[in-house]
Amino acid sequence: MSAAASSRHPRTVCIVQARVGSTRLPAKVLEQLGAMTVLEHVLRRCRAIDGVDEVVCATVDGPDGDAVADLAEKIGVTVYRGSERDVLARYHGAAHEAGADVVLRVTSDCPLIDPEICAAVLKLRAETNADYAANNMPPTWPHGLDCEAFTIAALDEAVETAILPEDHEHVTPWIRRNRAYQRVNLAGPGGDLTGQRWTLDYPEDLTFLRAVYDRLPTDELHPSWRSVADVVTREPALALINEARRQR
Repeated sequence: MSAAASSRHPRTVCIVQARVGSTRLPAKVLEQLGAMTVLEHVLRRCRAIDGVDEVVCATVDGPDGDAVADLAEKIGVTVYRGSERDVLARYHGAAHEAGADVVLRVTSDCPLIDPEICAAVLKLRAETNADYAANNMPPTWPHGLDCEAFTIAALDEAVETAILPEDHEHVTPWIRRNRAYQRVNLAGPGGDLTGQRWTLDYPEDLTFLRAVYDRLPTDELHPSWRSVADVVTREPALALINEARRQR
């Protein structure tokens, strides 16, 4: 973190990476869940995270990013466009353009992302002054509630140092491997929920998510993970819809 940032409240930016291309389920982020698309659910939930100063949708250059950019701009979310192949560079560019001191990473295929959990990860990182915080080391939450928070200094070093292709195809593998960094984890409820898929990669996931959304409380603006867990607990058959895809 910069010296200037240390003398003021660190600027925290939530960056949501999104694109239309997907080999498993093309244009999955534009699928409908109730009255909104998957991407809109994610972006609106991210804007509700306590401690986040700005939400940025980081999509790709060219036509494959147009629909994502249009949707994000329509609901008032900042858009950054960059390399499709070098996701690390795209993220780095988005973070610097937004003036981030701390980055919260969320992916666009998690329409049940919980603002409360994300805020807790941010708070844990701040309280421990860690370089990196997450909630999946090891996984104890349902897959689809994952988020990561890290300093801009760690992201800068990753861009300058990482050479493996996988480190540029994703955002945080190099940071997670770096033993010099202080890393902390927010533990989840564990138990049967740990293996469940609340994310969107396959057609079965979409069937599951639509079934869950149909049953969520209508009086909650952003139904929490507890509400989702209540639904799945009441109807265990729902979790069987995408059980075959549980390899994380």
